[in-house]
Amino acid sequence: MEEESMEEEGGGGGGCEAMMDDQNHNNWGAVRHLLGPATAASLGDRLLRGPAGPPAAPLLPVEPEANGVLRGCEPAGAAGKGGPGAIAAAININASTSKFLMNVITIEDYKSTYWPKLDSAIDQLLTQSPGDYIPISYEQIYSCVYKCVCQQHSEQMYSDLIKKITNHLERVSKELQASPPDLYIERFNIALGQYMGALQSIVPLFIYMNKFYIETKLNRDLKDDLIKLFTEHVAEKHIYNLMPLLLEAQSTPFQITPSTMANIVKGLYTLRPEWVQMAPALFSKFIPNILPPAVESELQEYAAQDQKLQRELMQNGFTRGDQSRKRAGEELSYNGSSACASSRGYR
Repeated sequence: MEEESMEEEGGGGGGCEAMMDDQNHNNWGAVRHLLGPATAASLGDRLLRGPAGPPAAPLLPVEPEANGVLRGCEPAGAAGKGGPGAIAAAININASTSKFLMNVITIEDYKSTYWPKLDSAIDQLLTQSPGDYIPISYEQIYSCVYKCVCQQHSEQMYSDLIKKITNHLERVSKELQASPPDLYIERFNIALGQYMGALQSIVPLFIYMNKFYIETKLNRDLKDDLIKLFTEHVAEKHIYNLMPLLLEAQSTPFQITPSTMANIVKGLYTLRPEWVQMAPALFSKFIPNILPPAVESELQEYAAQDQKLQRELMQNGFTRGDQSRKRAGEELSYNGSSACASSRGYR
């Protein structure tokens, strides 16, 4: 029984080997039909010798048969007509070409797929308030910009970005024009801070466009261009209404918070430094080295200005610094004497 089972197993093994031999024979026949008898024989000789054998002589190209099947290959497996190397090379080239063509971004793809993503992200960045959570993927936006730059859409993307931000700033300007005087300064401060905060995200997201298009071809910088947009479409239109209100607020202590005044004055100086000439005294309180150096002949005038400021502060409930220091000194002296007397046991 064991011998019979072994014979059956041996017979089964022989059947598998026979099937594999038939399959290999059929495959080899297909190779001979594709490459031709001469090339197939040389290839078979290489396979039989194995990798340790001497290199086979290079094959000479052979003219194709009437049915178009190539019967030779170029020397040393070069990518030429016929041969397994040529077939593999052709397959790799076709795959790379197809992959490249699949990744091409046409202008229609840019307008329908890529720019809408950028447009939505820019909208959210321009309208966010400090501390707001923006549900956008910075990595996705960064990748969109990168792909569009690589596909030669930088010029169109830059034009769309400028148009998008210009339209936003025009809406901001109209809202400021409708603001009442008592809210005008505060709303301008909000618009300025919100826009400058948005630039801190927008400029890095478009860094590839800035580096490979704006700086290279336009010889400019994206941040400078976007700051210029705010200057032209918002600040220039409101500076002559804003400045009188700032001067009035300066003459009335705490009409607006010191931080609001500082933000606006520093912002205006960043947008256009020559606006300092409209109110040098105001700008000098927040920007160093605005006024010319002090001269000895004007010391009396400086003293008069200080005295005026002290009177204004006293009228608003603030005491003079020397009186405060005097009272503090008297209190410190009294406390010190009491402590000394206590330490000596005196009442």
